[in-house]
Amino acid sequence: MKKKISFKKIILAILVVYMIGIFVNQQVTIGRVKEEKNQKKQELSAVKKKNNELQDQVQMSKSDGYIEKIAREKLNFIKKGETPVINNSSKESSK
Repeated sequence: MKKKISFKKIILAILVVYMIGIFVNQQVTIGRVKEEKNQKKQELSAVKKKNNELQDQVQMSKSDGYIEKIAREKLNFIKKGETPVINNSSKESSK
């Protein structure tokens, strides 16, 4: 004998399958959001580290010693009484 499938059972089965689909979709979405959250935390950590380094550089650049060092290196400044020394070997080796 064949059992007759009722309309209520079909609707119930469709509803159950639909709810399972929604549940799976939510789990996938939650997993993706957690991954994005972890990536953003890593990016935030890297940006904070870079920010701290830049703040340290700003503080260091305000010191007289740093300004003098840059002036000597970039602008070839010398103090009174100092004898300038020219090192050509480093320029030739970099070519």
